[in-house]
Amino acid sequence: MGARKRLKAQERKEANKHKAFASLNNCPTSPRKMRLVVDLIRGKDVNKALDILHFTQKEAAKRVEKLLLSAVSNWQNKNQGARIEEAGLYVKEAYVDSARMMKRLRPAPQGRAYRIRKRSNHVTIVLGNLNTTEN
Repeated sequence: MGARKRLKAQERKEANKHKAFASLNNCPTSPRKMRLVVDLIRGKDVNKALDILHFTQKEAAKRVEKLLLSAVSNWQNKNQGARIEEAGLYVKEAYVDSARMMKRLRPAPQGRAYRIRKRSNHVTIVLGNLNTTEN
């Protein structure tokens, strides 16, 4: 690895030290369905986002709610002694990327076969503070 690449990797690592985030990898839900839920909470206050997810009737909402609670817990670990209410936490970034796809074959009429693609995704949630100026 070159010196420039190593330096950039170190800079990225330093930048991530101050971010509170959580990611869910290889979640067995299609990315399209998961994006519908993630779009509901992007840019919202953490408490409001948790309420929205708790009362959303989609299956993906349960997984995103658990992931958001994990991101809040990660923020608490990085900021010992700070209170969530005073920090003004909000969902700064939330995005869904497609992950691996399991491919299966389903028998079809006249000796043919239909291809089934079982999709999965990666979800990442990044939290930000309203009170800090480095947003």
